[in-house]
Amino acid sequence: MEKNLSEVYRSTLDALSIESFNPMQESLIQEARKHADVMLLSPTGSGKTLAFLTALVERLDTTVGDVQAVVLAPSRELALQIEQVFRAMKTTFKVSCCYGGHDIKIEINSLREAPALIIATPGRLADHITRDTVDVSRVRIVVLDEFDKSLQLGFHDQIRILFKALSGRQRHVLTSATRMDVLPDFLPFRQPVKVDFLVDQVDSKLKLHVVNTLSSMKAETLMNLVAGFGSDVCLVFCNHREAVDRISALFAYHDFEHGILHGAMEQIDREKNLIKFRGGAFTVLIATDLAARGLDIPEIRHVVHYQLPHHEDAYIHRNGRTARMHAEGQAYLVLADDEVLPEYIGQDVEAISVADTVPLPPPPAYACLYISAGRKDKVNKGDIAGLLMKKGGLEASDVGLITTLDHASFVMVKRSLVKKVLAGVKEERIKKLKVKIAVAN
Repeated sequence: MEKNLSEVYRSTLDALSIESFNPMQESLIQEARKHADVMLLSPTGSGKTLAFLTALVERLDTTVGDVQAVVLAPSRELALQIEQVFRAMKTTFKVSCCYGGHDIKIEINSLREAPALIIATPGRLADHITRDTVDVSRVRIVVLDEFDKSLQLGFHDQIRILFKALSGRQRHVLTSATRMDVLPDFLPFRQPVKVDFLVDQVDSKLKLHVVNTLSSMKAETLMNLVAGFGSDVCLVFCNHREAVDRISALFAYHDFEHGILHGAMEQIDREKNLIKFRGGAFTVLIATDLAARGLDIPEIRHVVHYQLPHHEDAYIHRNGRTARMHAEGQAYLVLADDEVLPEYIGQDVEAISVADTVPLPPPPAYACLYISAGRKDKVNKGDIAGLLMKKGGLEASDVGLITTLDHASFVMVKRSLVKKVLAGVKEERIKKLKVKIAVAN
């Protein structure tokens, strides 16, 4: 029996403290209610996760003890982000997140009591199905998030394993940031109803600039360009992790606060850097295309292409981090004297100059504290905020974003108050737990 949609709306909006869904979210929720197969086309960062999770929750039944829904995501970071949004919705349904890079035994234990929702990367879910550690035969709805990216990464065989294990009676939601003319043959439908909110590149309010420089001075030119943004949020894209590390070393040498993100990093370091970026502990993130789509990071004022991608799709997804949903944004192409613009950049690009020396911006207003306890230790955001205000002497306005993971938490506090709060909470406990509290490294 279908839930009253107004109840799902109200409980979701109340849990997330938002007034209403945006037009794209409203459209997806309504179409998913009327049709069995829906494809959502919408830019990165437009709120797709909340849209499909709300549509999904409407299909869940509290009286059923089986796995009722599956969300597939192409990366660990995206899977974890979806899990965070689902938990923030404060439903009564159990969720398990399955992904490579950590002990599968933890997931097997979690799956012994079937969760209503499984959020997973394709490879890890296929592994569970093959091991017979999960039964998806009674799944009612499948969401393939960033489906075009999953295909691009070659997850065809793993997704086939999922569809072979399903009953064939489930509903489907596909999301994509690019239009897809042909769907793979393993999908049990051919013509999903499309909810199209993509904006053509020519209609975007993105302003493009090119910064010409010598090959030997390219990294220094980048640093001066970014320094000129002051405290504005900036995302720098590289094609390879070696370039990310090389630029990071230059920034670190000059004490320029920044974070990095690439696939060779440990999972906890990737999560931590994204948390610090979201919370304002640094305003510059230097990354590979791992950060180009799907991740929950703030609206970016400036996107810089230190290295231009080989394919137009990757370029579009990078730029999709700014100028979202008709907002204005700036993109910069750092071009050395031995490089040329690729053919896919057909629009006019304004050439700008950068000074040889630009003063570095002041450190971000917030610093990030690490706490050695999280959700599975029964520690919540209220516990953390209470400790920092009661024992650390902070006001509510001094505390920023609080993020709780399974066995760790991170909290943003005003940078000028870090020493004060650490002195105040030294040797304190949270819910009788002795915890380590320190500046996140």
